[in-house]
Amino acid sequence: MTKTLLAEFTAREGAEDEVTRLIRDYALKVRAEEGNLAFDVYTKEAAPRAYWIFEVYRDEDAFQAHLNAAYGSPFNAALTPLIEEDASVLTFLEPLDTRG
Repeated sequence: MTKTLLAEFTAREGAEDEVTRLIRDYALKVRAEEGNLAFDVYTKEAAPRAYWIFEVYRDEDAFQAHLNAAYGSPFNAALTPLIEEDASVLTFLEPLDTRG
């Protein structure tokens, strides 16, 4: 079963360009992961410093491989001082069967 989540954070005032640069570089690496199915980055139209990242991994093993990737810790260490939260806020999602 796929592993799907939404990661959210807000760039500090004036840090938007650096956050965007970091997330663009990181997205290229994540999208190249064998088990990554989606890594889509959004900002809120009404609040452009608010970032939402929709992530889908093939399964739990692929998600764990993502968490253990060598570039993850350096990315998070660079991102943390640039955002308002202590870390990205993760919301894990479950699909809803709407087919009845």
